[in-house]
Amino acid sequence: MKDIFASFSPSLESPASHILEVTPSDTEDLPVASRALNVASEGIVRVTTVGGDTANVSVVAGVPFPIRCTRVWASGTTATGIVALY
Repeated sequence: MKDIFASFSPSLESPASHILEVTPSDTEDLPVASRALNVASEGIVRVTTVGGDTANVSVVAGVPFPIRCTRVWASGTTATGIVALY
């Protein structure tokens, strides 16, 4: 399939090109920083951002939550089916 947008430079406002299933961890960072998170069931997601802040955020199922994070914590996270978009 031809990608007619392949010659365009991606930016943070562009749609994500990759998706990564996330297993929350209190010890391991994500292999890449996210551009957004999406969840299958809503709840709280505890994250550490690329800026180094750690906080609990409320995420609605099926709605991408724009956040650049490096870790999704197991402790404090209640949402399930988490994917990182990047």
